[in-house]
Amino acid sequence: MDKDFYSFARLTDLNLDLTFRISSLQGRLERKTRSQLLEQPQARHWGVHQSNYPDLYVSCRLYSDNKPLTVPYRTAYKAFKHNHQWSEWITLPYKLCDLPLNAQLAFTVYDVAGSSSANVIGGSTFRLFSKKGTLKNAQHRLFLWKGLEGDGSAETGTPSKVGDVQDEMGRLEKLIKRHERGDLPRIDWLDKLAYRQIEKVHKMESENSDDLFLYIDMPRFDLPIVFCEQEGPLPSSSPSSTPSMGPYSTLGPVTAANTSATGTSSSTPTPSTLAAANNVSQNGQQGQSASTIEASLFTIVDPEVFRENPVEAKHRRLVRSHRSGPLDRELKPNAAVRDELNEILSYPPTRVLTTAEMDRIWSFRFYLTRDPKGLTKFLKSVVWSDPGEAKQATEVLLPMWTEPALDDALELLGPTFRDPRVRAYAVRQLERAGDELVQALKFDELATQSNSGNVGHDGTISGHGRDRRNLLASRHLGLASSSAASTALEDSGLTDFLIRRSLRNPVLGNNFYWYLVVECEDKSLGKLFRRIKQKYLDRMSEVENGNELRNLFRRQGELINTLSQKAKELRSSRDPRPKKIDKLRAIISDSKHGLQRFDPPIPLPIDAEVRVTGIVAEKSTVFKSNLFPLRLQFTRAPNRVAPGPGVTRSGSSNIVSSVADLGLELDAHGDQPEESMSGDDQGQPTYALIFKNGDDLRQDQLVIQLFTLMDRLLRNENLDLKITPYKVLATGSVDGMVQFVESMSIAAIMGEYGGSLLNYLRHHHSDPSSPSSYHVKASVFDTFIRSCVDFGYILGRDPKPFPPPVKVCKEMVDAMGGTSSPHYGRFKSLCYTAFTSLRKSANLILNLVALMVDANVPDIKVEPDKAVLKVQDKFMLELSEDEAIKHFEALLNETSYLSTMFDRLHDMAQYFRQ
Repeated sequence: MDKDFYSFARLTDLNLDLTFRISSLQGRLERKTRSQLLEQPQARHWGVHQSNYPDLYVSCRLYSDNKPLTVPYRTAYKAFKHNHQWSEWITLPYKLCDLPLNAQLAFTVYDVAGSSSANVIGGSTFRLFSKKGTLKNAQHRLFLWKGLEGDGSAETGTPSKVGDVQDEMGRLEKLIKRHERGDLPRIDWLDKLAYRQIEKVHKMESENSDDLFLYIDMPRFDLPIVFCEQEGPLPSSSPSSTPSMGPYSTLGPVTAANTSATGTSSSTPTPSTLAAANNVSQNGQQGQSASTIEASLFTIVDPEVFRENPVEAKHRRLVRSHRSGPLDRELKPNAAVRDELNEILSYPPTRVLTTAEMDRIWSFRFYLTRDPKGLTKFLKSVVWSDPGEAKQATEVLLPMWTEPALDDALELLGPTFRDPRVRAYAVRQLERAGDELVQALKFDELATQSNSGNVGHDGTISGHGRDRRNLLASRHLGLASSSAASTALEDSGLTDFLIRRSLRNPVLGNNFYWYLVVECEDKSLGKLFRRIKQKYLDRMSEVENGNELRNLFRRQGELINTLSQKAKELRSSRDPRPKKIDKLRAIISDSKHGLQRFDPPIPLPIDAEVRVTGIVAEKSTVFKSNLFPLRLQFTRAPNRVAPGPGVTRSGSSNIVSSVADLGLELDAHGDQPEESMSGDDQGQPTYALIFKNGDDLRQDQLVIQLFTLMDRLLRNENLDLKITPYKVLATGSVDGMVQFVESMSIAAIMGEYGGSLLNYLRHHHSDPSSPSSYHVKASVFDTFIRSCVDFGYILGRDPKPFPPPVKVCKEMVDAMGGTSSPHYGRFKSLCYTAFTSLRKSANLILNLVALMVDANVPDIKVEPDKAVLKVQDKFMLELSEDEAIKHFEALLNETSYLSTMFDRLHDMAQYFRQ
């Protein structure tokens, strides 16, 4: 049996106000020197310069978690003659049972004599609970920080205990506390002599010490008071099975002895002390018959939680025994298992396989080699930490697997797979793709993604690490400082693959170069991308006209640097907008900036097929916006850069029915917005664009790329929604270009054309011979119907509150003839067809978005773990096709009055900004 006796009481059972006594101040008050008094003449009127014991008062306040819990309280006025001793009890209107664990008292001593404002003598902060969670009692000596008020913040700057202060009185007071607790033997005649000597030491220290100490007394209780929170009683099967306990627990015989105060405090128990002890005693007697043991929740750190469970590892080795390999080759699933396998193969890329599903896939791995969609699920089921499994997967099964679709090859380049042999296999599959798919592979990040995080027992990447960008092994290619990552870089061959394709296609090479330029600004991975960029430039010397191409990139860089610098200067200046416009035109007209004429012409970074010869100053302006973006009108050269070998024109009939044709590169040869390709007054063709400084355009670039991909997917299904994407290119982390397209908002059209979109269409495209389309040209009205649906913000961060999942403007529905018109019915039919077509290619879209998880795209960076899931939710892959269409129809018919109200407020805000 344990011989140590320990009894305690719970704080929640003390329904008493917080009470303490401010006893005395010990130490020598600091006086200013003559030179300091000359600098502060008002200080000569302070009480410390008038008397050895000036009139002081103490202010105190209760704090917790950086917040005050009470108003300040102060001691009453008292005149001092021989020492500063208040011996005043203060009761705060705050119950002990309500005290938080971080509660602390902030004390400040003030000198009020001879001045209208109080002078701070010093302050200290006293924590009410010890490190073990017990309420402090008895006497305490608080160190005062001279000239500072008591700081009640959690990380206080005026703690009551200072380790550097070592004095004789502090040592003796520790011995007194040990003596009171019974740790030191009691010898009456020797104790009296010792206390007399302690009093002498105390008096001498008080007179000579340069440090100030404030003595306070906390109430004394018979039992230690342990912090705990109110908890509801747990249900018990039988009342008699649980022993009853009072508000205090006794581990051994209950013993308590009243201890007496020493030093300057009184040894007589105070009324508060007696009341507190009474309360504990009464509650204890009641609780012995009424209350039961209550449970508490403790958090215990398991240091082995991330280690492999040896039992599970042994079970896995038995289930996946390599001895059964020859038998697995002939293993065929029955009907039930086949249905289970098909269900697993239909999972979206974001679905994490369970251990049972991984074992099932492994058992029938040879059977699944004939199914191209089973490759990614199989590789997810491989335990890459097992050399035998990894070797069989990469050397036996991977070569014999039916070639997967290119969307599955993209998934192999995602953050889930880190084995270089798997990634090299994915690169070989991409060799079958057209140049457009390479664009999809990198977006603005070079198809880069995280290779970081904790590696699980299955060899895949854990998505729990929030510092994934610091642990990246290259966002696919590998961190430059990591030898393992460099090996993965060389083994996969993705860099050489992208460089080889970029050298074959000048348009792709231009975009590839500017993607690298943007990523070179990355703080953690800039060194890697600078190395890849230099490798790309070096390889140009091996091809024809390579030096000329390098010179073009250099001139493009000079143009972007000049525009960025001038845009930043105009944005930061406080001139009104008309003056900013005049400054912009003056800058363009000034020959020293080289903006008015380019000789020879250079291709635009945003569209390498458009060669420009200069900027038209008279047609350039500054938009009225927070960032004051520039609208620049470039003059175009008559001829375009001829495409390199192997480039297929988007408008040609040579369209292959595969994902290789579903490129994310904007249609460089197809239709361009007419407004961006207008002519000047002399008939010379021009190209208008917006240059922005202070905004990251990589998100806009990604969204436009996704819309272009969706358009190509729908065209492959013979559905043309008449989408003509404009071009966006980020030329830096805070710079970029956007193709300018003249447009009118719906609110402006409604105000100018009698409140009807139909009047606008009739005004510009009238056809009196077409009554079925309301006297609008049939082709124009058909384009209007196909372009009315708005799927909102793809990445799920609509700036307006309460956005609808699918937004259809009421004005557009009215222009179709209302919800009962056949045109609206055709519009809904097109929506259903587009939705089901995109659901079939959901894996491709999700894999492309997954490649961007670790990029610096703003809306993805906020919640990178949920970015892909937000896009996946829009496809409703957990539903069947019929259920998904019904749900989509309900969303299409849903009317959001809040959304309509916010749209009107948005229109009003735009009106007043003009």
